[in-house]
Amino acid sequence: MKKRVVVTGIGCITPVGHGKEEFWKAITEGRSGLGPITKFDAVDYPTKIAAEVKDFNVEDYMEKKEAKKMDLFVQYAVAGAKLAMEDSEINTDNIDHEEFGVVLGSGIGGISTFEEQHKKMLEKGPRRISPFFIPMMIVNMASGQVSMSLGAKGPNTTVVTACASATNAIGEAFKIIERGDAKLMITGGTEASITPVSIGGFCSMKAMSTANEEPPKASRPFDKNRDGFVMGEGSGILLLEELDHALERGAEIYGEMIGYGMSADAYHITAPAPEGEGGKRAMLKALADGNTPPEAVDYINAHGTSTPYNDQFETMAIKSVFKDHAKNLAISSTKSMTGHLLGAAGGIEAIASVLAIKHGIVPPTINYETPDEECDLNYTPNKAVKRTVNYALSNSLGFGGHNATILFKKFQD
Repeated sequence: MKKRVVVTGIGCITPVGHGKEEFWKAITEGRSGLGPITKFDAVDYPTKIAAEVKDFNVEDYMEKKEAKKMDLFVQYAVAGAKLAMEDSEINTDNIDHEEFGVVLGSGIGGISTFEEQHKKMLEKGPRRISPFFIPMMIVNMASGQVSMSLGAKGPNTTVVTACASATNAIGEAFKIIERGDAKLMITGGTEASITPVSIGGFCSMKAMSTANEEPPKASRPFDKNRDGFVMGEGSGILLLEELDHALERGAEIYGEMIGYGMSADAYHITAPAPEGEGGKRAMLKALADGNTPPEAVDYINAHGTSTPYNDQFETMAIKSVFKDHAKNLAISSTKSMTGHLLGAAGGIEAIASVLAIKHGIVPPTINYETPDEECDLNYTPNKAVKRTVNYALSNSLGFGGHNATILFKKFQD
């Protein structure tokens, strides 16, 4: 018999704030985290803007000497995980650590470490490369370091599916608990890729917005004048827990996770499949997994990257899945405020979905000014809306044709 899985802890480090309260307040107020790039001199780059994490003091979460052995994406993961555990109010002395696991996603991993050490090698020779270079850079080290910091000895793995990474990670963690292989799972995603080479690579693809004059307005999902995504960074971490385990300890339950679907476009290395066909199948699989009819869904946190094709094709996929009910849905892209956290995007967007259920508020899509005839659904323009949310979907679509959808519902015992 499948185990029921609930969300009992939330932690995040984001461009609009750290922790559940700051993050939720910012996105429901429609506050943008976008601004000029400060991490390096972007004067020669077509894109000069990003959604950087502000006021991150790593010593709030770990000792400085430990932080020096971690790339920034790992630091964000450990910080987010500790916030999620703190939020859950769980007493770790009373749990079986072999039934406590970690599944995290990251699209790029330790690219800042890679760039720094490559520069050091060119300037000073290979003997000057740090002995911590490899364990700082490799993508799995986020889940490895989180497990060490929390004593989580259960299932542990890492998902790398580009911008679908965190959503796939949450789905896999959900399935681990559902089949009885763990009682507790820390899951979500982390990314820290606002670096010269990373930004330069995305600029060369012409995937990013060049609306540098007014950074807070550059990310405009579903708007007719959208011109590309704006890169963000940070982490979005949830504690998933087997229901009986949560009830026994009197945990606060944010919502229940009931469905997970994934698919492949098998079409193109970067472009989405025509009409969002792959995303459509992921949504249908998540609904089927959760035994939920499409008309029961109230809210979709869309992938909504602010790129021309993604927003059009995701809209087409939603229409194809939900038919007449598509017009009744509340949809939003919180990337309009946070930027696109790549492999961590699905983590903070899952948090937004669960909090929408918990609080009965749908966060907005800001910067929605000029309607696009190809994108004609309710994207919750510019202001949050009070609405009962019993079921919420979160979509993530990644380069390589990876599509992932997760489904949450309001918890009822």
